[in-house]
Amino acid sequence: MANSACLREELEQQETNFLEPFAAKSKESKGRKYPEHDHPYRTNFQRDRDRIIHSTAFRRLEYKTQVFVNHEGDHYRTRLTHTIEVAQISRSIARALRLNEDLAEAIALVHDVGHTPFGHAGEDALNEIMRDHGGFEHNRQTLRVVDILEDRYPDFPGLNLTYEVREGIIKHETLYDHPIPTEFFPNEKATLECQLVNAADEIAYHCHDIDDGLASDILREEELNKITIWHDLTENLEKRYTELTPAQRRHQMVRMLINFEVSDLIEQTTQKIKQCRIETLKDVRQVKEKMVSFTDKTKELNNELKQILFDQMYRHYRMIRMADKAKRIINQLFQVYLENSDQLPPSFHRRPKDDNKMQLICDYIAGMTDRFALQEYKKLFDPFERV
Repeated sequence: MANSACLREELEQQETNFLEPFAAKSKESKGRKYPEHDHPYRTNFQRDRDRIIHSTAFRRLEYKTQVFVNHEGDHYRTRLTHTIEVAQISRSIARALRLNEDLAEAIALVHDVGHTPFGHAGEDALNEIMRDHGGFEHNRQTLRVVDILEDRYPDFPGLNLTYEVREGIIKHETLYDHPIPTEFFPNEKATLECQLVNAADEIAYHCHDIDDGLASDILREEELNKITIWHDLTENLEKRYTELTPAQRRHQMVRMLINFEVSDLIEQTTQKIKQCRIETLKDVRQVKEKMVSFTDKTKELNNELKQILFDQMYRHYRMIRMADKAKRIINQLFQVYLENSDQLPPSFHRRPKDDNKMQLICDYIAGMTDRFALQEYKKLFDPFERV
């Protein structure tokens, strides 16, 4: 065991020796809500990552929607595959910038565990239902999952993650996410590891939504070719390969786009760190602007990609039908449980007394997978379905 203890200390020393001075160090973590002894051969952030991977909420991501509802096809992204892709991109960026790869990976792996079934349509439905009870926002729900709802340890509720990972959850910001981090010093900027996960999430969801959109024939490459950078990447690909199958072409284009964006992000962030004279983690937290960012040229590209995805894909009639169907299912499930909460499973009746009925039902539905929600709907509304 003594050798194992030395291993953790060795890993911590490697962070000090290799990572930039402004990177978050596991040994310097602000700690956990409930004190624990350090693990003999894993750092604090490695331990967090492993707890997340073994959690029930993480496994459920396999059957939660990214864009296409699970039963639409086996090869479309799910919330789990999206999460893994965000983690991979995050690790690559963190490694290149000499930031804490373990912290970035942990934040990336946990960032969506509070998501509802049926993607953003499900979140919108729950937010509307809960509007007089604090609303619903999946970052806050993710923090609720890791702080309260995961029931795995006898010594504390939730997963008891470090401050830095929990901060990374609540300060996760994208086009769809605008959290208010009241518990985590809202005037302080997040760690660079958290900031790079925000960017990695953006890269992953719009590049991979393009991939799924093209594969489904909802999105047309002619529309994408109107974007200068996409057109330039297409020309470069055609110069290198004269004969590609449609699948090869699609995958290579997405691969090149991801590589372009990641490279741009690393170069721009490196310049901004130098320009702002960032030397310590304290500098990162006090600077007003975000350090991890794209060049203006790539920001413009991303805005064009988002607009095409919105116009051609997210507003496609099939997407609208799926979203409306999802909202009807969630609204009707909520109403049934609200009218008779005895229909909730016994485990939810054993929840803490201070959880009101609305929050109890919200937690239950938010934790559902697409598949489970559809099955539950059939059980409750189809007279010929066994309950």
